[in-house]
Amino acid sequence: MREVFRADPISPPNNQAEEGDPLFVRAAARAMHVLSAFNHASGPLSLSEIASRAGMDRSAAQRITHTLMVLGYLRRGPNDRGYLPGVRLLDRTLDVLRLDPVVQKATPVLLELRKTVRERVDLSLFDEARLIYALRMQSKRETFFATLVGHSVPLFCTAGGRAVLSALPDARVAQILEQAPLTAYTGQTLTDGDAIMARVADARADGFAVVTDEFIQGEIAIGVAIARAPGEPLGAIHVAGSLAEWSRETFVAKIAPLAIEAANAITESL
Repeated sequence: MREVFRADPISPPNNQAEEGDPLFVRAAARAMHVLSAFNHASGPLSLSEIASRAGMDRSAAQRITHTLMVLGYLRRGPNDRGYLPGVRLLDRTLDVLRLDPVVQKATPVLLELRKTVRERVDLSLFDEARLIYALRMQSKRETFFATLVGHSVPLFCTAGGRAVLSALPDARVAQILEQAPLTAYTGQTLTDGDAIMARVADARADGFAVVTDEFIQGEIAIGVAIARAPGEPLGAIHVAGSLAEWSRETFVAKIAPLAIEAANAITESL
């Protein structure tokens, strides 16, 4: 089963920019590389694993890991074996969420939307070729991973993602589809660039995107973009339901107008 809760950014580390930027602090960047080593970890990482994933020698990884442990941003794993992210990272997550203007404005709107639709309602923020979940208001069917903020999903095969793509110029959409891996998450995932562009055009015309079975089997989702200005999407709201309970036609007819209304309310408040 493919991992569906973290889509990586498409921009690799820009080493030339690091070397040519007098304000760039390489030690700070290396600390972030160590924290990023846990992106796809399934458990505690050894020092050697951290060094390999962070792209540095073991000695440098040891110094940075020790520093982050002293500061509370890393901790030892069970039985004092390996390393895990530290709980103080949650302080920084709270700072992101409480200070982000989109999250601030969206929270009361999405709480009301969740009461009305009684299905999963999410807010995600735009980052390169992916969306990162910032708010998750769950229905009765959710799993552990589906309840956590910080998960990220690709733009090309998700409802919120296609809604964001529909708010971008076609040239930028084509660039994203060329750079991002078009991975098939289910047997229904569209991976042909022209077919995806056609669905993006539909979303642009309709004011929302709808996706069934492409990212999660048995799920139908509607996404509406949130944009401060034309061509500059900030993120999207999503409403997701089960195809065991909804037909595509009924879900679109009931949910799409409510999702559009909610997105408009958020946009107008920014």
